[in-house]
Amino acid sequence: MEKLQAIFETVGGWVWGPAMLILLVGTGVLLTVRLKGLQFTKLPMALRQAFTHTPGQEKEKGDVSHFGALMTALSATIGTGNIAGVATAVVLGGPGAVFWMWITAIFGMATKYAEGILAVHYRITDARGEMAGGPMYYIERGLNMKWLAVLFAFFAVIASFGIGSSVQSNSVAESIYTSFGIEHALTGVVLTILTAIVILGGIKSIARAASIIVPVMAVVYVLGGLIIIGFNLEKLLPALSLIFTDAFTGSAVAGGALGTVIRYGVARGVFSNEAGMGSAPIAAAAAKTDHAGRQALVSMTGTFLDTIVVCSITGIVLVMAGQYADGSTGAALTTHSFNAMLPGWGGYIVTFGLVFFAYSTILGWCYYGEKCAAYLLGTRAVLPYRVIYVASVMMGTIASLDLVWAASDTFNGLMAIPNLIALLLLSGVVVKETKDFFNKIESGQLPK
Repeated sequence: MEKLQAIFETVGGWVWGPAMLILLVGTGVLLTVRLKGLQFTKLPMALRQAFTHTPGQEKEKGDVSHFGALMTALSATIGTGNIAGVATAVVLGGPGAVFWMWITAIFGMATKYAEGILAVHYRITDARGEMAGGPMYYIERGLNMKWLAVLFAFFAVIASFGIGSSVQSNSVAESIYTSFGIEHALTGVVLTILTAIVILGGIKSIARAASIIVPVMAVVYVLGGLIIIGFNLEKLLPALSLIFTDAFTGSAVAGGALGTVIRYGVARGVFSNEAGMGSAPIAAAAAKTDHAGRQALVSMTGTFLDTIVVCSITGIVLVMAGQYADGSTGAALTTHSFNAMLPGWGGYIVTFGLVFFAYSTILGWCYYGEKCAAYLLGTRAVLPYRVIYVASVMMGTIASLDLVWAASDTFNGLMAIPNLIALLLLSGVVVKETKDFFNKIESGQLPK
């Protein structure tokens, strides 16, 4: 097992190396240029589309609303990376890593937009009458490369049992045990039952649950962070100044390694918002929408909310607290930092965030995994997949996960390769669909 873990760690180091990070960000830069900075000019419109009702939407093809699709995607995206991942970036890359997380998110918004367009444009109705889409479909139907689509789906199924379920349930069990002394197994039983109740109902059940859980957990965590910042306002400007100066000097990292600051900022930014990974467009494909461009705008807001909003709260509080050089890392560092800035209550904010962020990720990733399993084996594979997935949630709370972490991290990274190839080769389709969408809005054929 140790040898297998070492193999996955080696492969994972290669997969998540500089070449991958350059490809991920580079794809976002290219799409930003081709879309003429759409993430800047159309963000207000995108947010309006996400949080308001589009006339006639309920009559369009799809399984869930724009908001339901966004919340399902955000349920999987906003996870432990927003708490533990940001802390790791600041420890290994210094405060400047927060700035590079923002840069990654800005270009990642264009990537997420492109994923949303292709997901809806190439989606199909499966044998159960549900919408099915995502990279496996736009790779097969847009590029005629079935083998590459199969690879993506396979990587995603394997990753779902790790990064989607067992790793998340382990984080919940650890956090609850640390805060309240409740045994891992008991947490596992409760979490497994709650997971089964939701996911056995399929996408509509997951979307309903996500539409309640995600807004509440995000608002509580962000408000908690803003209260901490407000109580320590005198530290805000020095912290922001340090983030911006360290981003271009790397002075907080041993030897002043600027490359290290950029690397960890980019890597953790991508890990958090998943732009380019190919997971979120699977949820986007389920949306009821009158045009692929409308859902693409909604999808784009996911990266903004995840990184520019939620991750920023974590990063700014971490830098304000200044405990990132004390030896702690991950969720423990975030807990200590929040507690130092708001004694007594700060740690509970992190515990709340970690538990609900992880649980929502479990729900969202089940949908991703089952759609990929159905692509590979047909819709008959959905129920067995759900049963195995629920079992992996329980196993995650009681098992050692070093090997699972290494394997799932590797397969999660491998998912990005087929997806990025498709985004680059189909970027012309993205531009064409975008022009068509805005032309139809301007001519009155579609509502604004």
